[in-house]
Amino acid sequence: MQKVSVFIITLNEEDNIRRCLEGVRWADEIVVSDSGSTDRTIDICEEFNAKVYHDRWFGFGRQKNLCMGRTKNRWVLNIDADERVTEELTGEIQRVLEDEERDGYYIPRKNYFLGEWIRHCGWYPDYNLRLFRKDKGGFNERAVHEAVSIDGKVGHLKAPMEHYTYKDITSYIKRMEKYSTLAAQEMVKEGRRSGYMDLLLRPAITFIRMFILRMGFLEGYRGLVLSGLYASYTLAKYAKLWELQGKGE
Repeated sequence: MQKVSVFIITLNEEDNIRRCLEGVRWADEIVVSDSGSTDRTIDICEEFNAKVYHDRWFGFGRQKNLCMGRTKNRWVLNIDADERVTEELTGEIQRVLEDEERDGYYIPRKNYFLGEWIRHCGWYPDYNLRLFRKDKGGFNERAVHEAVSIDGKVGHLKAPMEHYTYKDITSYIKRMEKYSTLAAQEMVKEGRRSGYMDLLLRPAITFIRMFILRMGFLEGYRGLVLSGLYASYTLAKYAKLWELQGKGE
Protein backbone atom coordinates (compact mmCIF):
# COMPACT_ATOMS: atom_id res chain seq x y z
CA MET A 1 0.00 0.00 0.00
CA GLN A 2 1.06 3.56 -0.61
CA LYS A 3 2.19 5.33 2.54
CA VAL A 4 -0.38 7.84 3.82
CA SER A 5 0.08 10.99 5.89
CA VAL A 6 -2.84 12.11 8.06
CA PHE A 7 -3.16 15.80 8.84
CA ILE A 8 -5.42 17.45 11.42
CA ILE A 9 -6.00 20.99 12.68
CA THR A 10 -6.84 21.38 16.37
CA LEU A 11 -7.89 23.82 19.06
CA ASN A 12 -8.86 22.54 22.52
CA GLU A 13 -9.97 19.11 21.31
CA GLU A 14 -9.05 16.95 24.32
CA ASP A 15 -12.58 15.47 24.39
CA ASN A 16 -12.26 14.22 20.81
CA ILE A 17 -8.66 13.86 19.72
CA ARG A 18 -7.77 10.55 21.39
CA ARG A 19 -10.56 8.61 19.68
CA CYS A 20 -9.73 10.37 16.43
CA LEU A 21 -6.06 9.38 16.58
CA GLU A 22 -6.82 5.81 17.61
CA GLY A 23 -8.50 5.33 14.24
CA VAL A 24 -5.42 6.38 12.26
CA ARG A 25 -2.65 4.55 14.13
CA TRP A 26 -2.00 2.71 10.86
CA ALA A 27 -0.93 5.90 9.09
CA ASP A 28 2.73 6.34 8.22
CA GLU A 29 2.65 9.88 9.63
CA ILE A 30 0.31 12.15 11.60
CA VAL A 31 0.79 15.91 11.34
CA VAL A 32 -1.11 18.36 13.57
CA SER A 33 -1.45 22.13 13.32
CA ASP A 34 -2.57 23.49 16.69
CA SER A 35 -3.68 27.09 17.01
CA GLY A 36 -3.35 27.68 20.74
CA SER A 37 -4.87 24.80 22.72
CA THR A 38 -4.89 25.34 26.48
CA ASP A 39 -6.16 21.85 27.39
CA ARG A 40 -4.49 18.44 26.95
CA THR A 41 -4.85 18.30 23.16
CA ILE A 42 -1.12 18.57 22.46
CA ASP A 43 -0.16 16.06 25.18
CA ILE A 44 -2.56 13.50 23.71
CA CYS A 45 -1.27 14.09 20.17
CA GLU A 46 2.29 13.50 21.35
CA GLU A 47 1.23 10.17 22.89
CA PHE A 48 0.50 9.05 19.32
CA ASN A 49 3.88 10.37 18.05
CA ALA A 50 2.15 13.04 16.01
CA LYS A 51 4.25 15.89 14.66
CA VAL A 52 2.67 18.93 16.33
CA TYR A 53 3.18 22.46 15.01
CA HIS A 54 2.07 25.59 16.83
CA ASP A 55 0.49 28.09 14.44
CA ARG A 56 -1.57 31.23 14.63
CA TRP A 57 -5.01 30.94 13.08
CA PHE A 58 -5.29 31.65 9.33
CA GLY A 59 -8.79 30.34 8.58
CA PHE A 60 -9.84 26.76 7.87
CA GLY A 61 -8.74 26.42 4.25
CA ARG A 62 -5.35 28.07 4.61
CA GLN A 63 -4.68 26.27 7.92
CA LYS A 64 -5.30 22.88 6.33
CA ASN A 65 -3.06 23.69 3.36
CA LEU A 66 -0.32 24.77 5.76
CA CYS A 67 -0.63 21.52 7.69
CA MET A 68 -0.76 19.42 4.51
CA GLY A 69 2.38 21.09 3.21
CA ARG A 70 4.35 19.65 6.13
CA THR A 71 3.50 16.03 5.31
CA LYS A 72 6.14 13.84 3.68
CA ASN A 73 4.03 11.39 1.68
CA ARG A 74 2.31 11.79 -1.66
CA TRP A 75 -1.04 10.46 -0.39
CA VAL A 76 -2.73 12.44 2.38
CA LEU A 77 -5.89 11.99 4.44
CA ASN A 78 -7.49 14.97 6.15
CA ILE A 79 -9.74 14.39 9.15
CA ASP A 80 -11.21 16.63 11.83
CA ALA A 81 -10.77 15.98 15.53
CA ASP A 82 -14.42 14.98 15.93
CA GLU A 83 -14.24 12.40 13.13
CA ARG A 84 -13.39 8.69 13.35
CA VAL A 85 -11.83 6.44 10.71
CA THR A 86 -13.42 3.01 11.13
CA GLU A 87 -11.75 -0.35 10.53
CA GLU A 88 -13.90 -0.82 7.43
CA LEU A 89 -12.77 2.51 6.01
CA THR A 90 -9.14 1.72 6.82
CA GLY A 91 -9.41 -1.55 4.93
CA GLU A 92 -10.99 0.12 1.91
CA ILE A 93 -8.32 2.83 1.83
CA GLN A 94 -5.62 0.16 1.86
CA ARG A 95 -7.30 -1.71 -0.99
CA VAL A 96 -7.84 1.25 -3.32
CA LEU A 97 -4.32 2.56 -2.84
CA GLU A 98 -2.87 -0.77 -3.96
CA ASP A 99 -4.13 0.02 -7.47
CA GLU A 100 -3.95 3.84 -7.34
CA GLU A 101 -6.40 4.29 -10.21
CA ARG A 102 -7.60 7.69 -8.97
CA ASP A 103 -6.02 10.90 -7.72
CA GLY A 104 -8.54 11.42 -4.92
CA TYR A 105 -11.48 9.80 -3.18
CA TYR A 106 -14.71 11.06 -1.69
CA ILE A 107 -15.53 9.50 1.67
CA PRO A 108 -19.12 9.28 2.99
CA ARG A 109 -19.77 10.45 6.55
CA LYS A 110 -22.16 9.17 9.18
CA ASN A 111 -23.06 12.36 11.06
CA TYR A 112 -24.25 12.05 14.65
CA PHE A 113 -26.46 14.62 16.38
CA LEU A 114 -27.35 14.35 20.06
CA GLY A 115 -25.85 10.86 20.11
CA GLU A 116 -27.77 9.42 17.14
CA TRP A 117 -26.81 8.80 13.52
CA ILE A 118 -28.88 11.11 11.31
CA ARG A 119 -29.80 9.33 8.07
CA HIS A 120 -32.01 12.08 6.65
CA CYS A 121 -32.05 15.91 6.57
CA GLY A 122 -29.46 15.67 3.77
CA TRP A 123 -26.90 14.44 6.30
CA TYR A 124 -26.09 11.12 4.65
CA PRO A 125 -24.06 10.07 2.75
CA ASP A 126 -22.49 13.57 2.96
CA TYR A 127 -19.52 12.82 0.69
CA ASN A 128 -16.32 14.78 1.37
CA LEU A 129 -13.11 14.60 -0.66
CA ARG A 130 -10.54 13.81 2.04
CA LEU A 131 -8.11 11.23 0.61
CA PHE A 132 -5.99 12.50 -2.26
CA ARG A 133 -2.57 12.96 -3.81
CA LYS A 134 -1.26 16.25 -2.51
CA ASP A 135 0.48 17.00 -5.80
CA LYS A 136 -2.95 16.89 -7.44
CA GLY A 137 -5.07 18.96 -5.06
CA GLY A 138 -5.56 21.18 -2.05
CA PHE A 139 -8.11 23.20 -0.12
CA ASN A 140 -9.66 26.42 -1.35
CA GLU A 141 -8.60 29.04 1.17
CA ARG A 142 -11.98 30.04 2.52
CA ALA A 143 -12.39 31.05 6.14
CA VAL A 144 -15.19 28.48 6.48
CA HIS A 145 -16.81 25.69 4.40
CA GLU A 146 -13.47 24.88 2.81
CA ALA A 147 -13.27 22.04 0.28
CA VAL A 148 -10.66 20.12 -1.70
CA SER A 149 -10.23 20.69 -5.42
CA ILE A 150 -8.53 17.93 -7.45
CA ASP A 151 -6.85 18.19 -10.84
CA GLY A 152 -7.34 14.58 -11.83
CA LYS A 153 -9.61 11.55 -11.54
CA VAL A 154 -11.70 11.04 -8.40
CA GLY A 155 -13.59 8.06 -7.01
CA HIS A 156 -16.01 7.33 -4.20
CA LEU A 157 -15.39 5.02 -1.28
CA LYS A 158 -18.21 3.02 0.30
CA ALA A 159 -17.13 2.68 3.93
CA PRO A 160 -18.11 5.77 5.91
CA MET A 161 -16.20 7.98 8.29
CA GLU A 162 -18.01 8.72 11.56
CA HIS A 163 -18.57 12.35 12.52
CA TYR A 164 -19.56 13.08 16.11
CA THR A 165 -20.72 16.64 15.72
CA TYR A 166 -22.88 18.69 18.11
CA LYS A 167 -23.05 16.60 21.28
CA ASP A 168 -25.75 18.99 22.53
CA ILE A 169 -27.75 21.98 21.38
CA THR A 170 -25.53 24.41 23.27
CA SER A 171 -22.49 23.25 21.29
CA TYR A 172 -24.38 23.81 18.03
CA ILE A 173 -25.38 27.34 19.03
CA LYS A 174 -21.79 28.19 20.01
CA ARG A 175 -20.49 26.94 16.69
CA MET A 176 -23.32 28.68 14.82
CA GLU A 177 -22.23 32.02 16.28
CA LYS A 178 -18.68 31.53 14.99
CA TYR A 179 -19.50 30.00 11.62
CA SER A 180 -22.28 32.44 10.72
CA THR A 181 -19.87 35.34 11.26
CA LEU A 182 -17.18 33.72 9.09
CA ALA A 183 -19.73 32.86 6.39
CA ALA A 184 -21.04 36.44 6.31
CA GLN A 185 -17.50 37.77 5.98
CA GLU A 186 -16.82 35.37 3.10
CA MET A 187 -19.98 36.53 1.32
CA VAL A 188 -18.83 40.13 1.67
CA LYS A 189 -15.54 39.20 -0.03
CA GLU A 190 -17.53 37.56 -2.83
CA GLY A 191 -19.56 40.72 -3.35
CA ARG A 192 -22.84 39.18 -2.23
CA ARG A 193 -25.58 41.15 -0.52
CA SER A 194 -28.48 40.44 1.79
CA GLY A 195 -31.95 41.88 1.30
CA TYR A 196 -35.41 41.65 2.80
CA MET A 197 -36.34 38.54 0.82
CA ASP A 198 -33.15 36.75 1.85
CA LEU A 199 -33.98 37.29 5.51
CA LEU A 200 -37.60 36.27 4.99
CA LEU A 201 -37.33 33.30 2.64
CA ARG A 202 -33.93 31.65 2.98
CA PRO A 203 -34.42 30.38 6.57
CA ALA A 204 -37.85 28.98 5.64
CA ILE A 205 -36.45 27.31 2.51
CA THR A 206 -33.65 25.75 4.56
CA PHE A 207 -36.18 24.28 7.01
CA ILE A 208 -38.48 22.95 4.29
CA ARG A 209 -35.60 21.42 2.36
CA MET A 210 -34.20 19.58 5.40
CA PHE A 211 -37.38 18.62 7.24
CA ILE A 212 -39.73 17.93 4.30
CA LEU A 213 -37.83 17.39 1.05
CA ARG A 214 -34.94 15.49 2.66
CA MET A 215 -37.31 13.70 5.01
CA GLY A 216 -35.96 15.02 8.28
CA PHE A 217 -39.35 14.27 9.79
CA LEU A 218 -38.32 10.59 9.82
CA GLU A 219 -35.74 11.50 12.47
CA GLY A 220 -38.46 12.58 14.89
CA TYR A 221 -37.60 15.33 17.35
CA ARG A 222 -33.94 15.31 16.31
CA GLY A 223 -34.90 16.02 12.71
CA LEU A 224 -37.22 18.82 13.77
CA VAL A 225 -34.64 20.43 16.05
CA LEU A 226 -31.81 20.04 13.54
CA SER A 227 -33.83 21.56 10.70
CA GLY A 228 -34.83 24.45 12.94
CA LEU A 229 -31.25 25.06 14.03
CA TYR A 230 -30.04 25.14 10.43
CA ALA A 231 -32.79 27.61 9.58
CA SER A 232 -31.58 29.75 12.49
CA TYR A 233 -28.03 29.54 11.18
CA THR A 234 -29.20 30.68 7.75
CA LEU A 235 -31.00 33.66 9.28
CA ALA A 236 -27.96 34.56 11.40
CA LYS A 237 -25.66 34.37 8.38
CA TYR A 238 -27.75 36.65 6.18
CA ALA A 239 -28.58 39.00 9.05
CA LYS A 240 -24.85 39.44 9.73
CA LEU A 241 -24.24 40.02 6.02
CA TRP A 242 -26.94 42.70 6.08
CA GLU A 243 -25.30 44.24 9.16
CA LEU A 244 -21.87 44.29 7.48
CA GLN A 245 -23.40 46.01 4.45
CA GLY A 246 -24.66 48.78 6.72
CA LYS A 247 -21.18 49.23 8.12
CA GLY A 248 -19.76 49.50 4.63
CA GLU A 249 -17.62 46.38 5.02
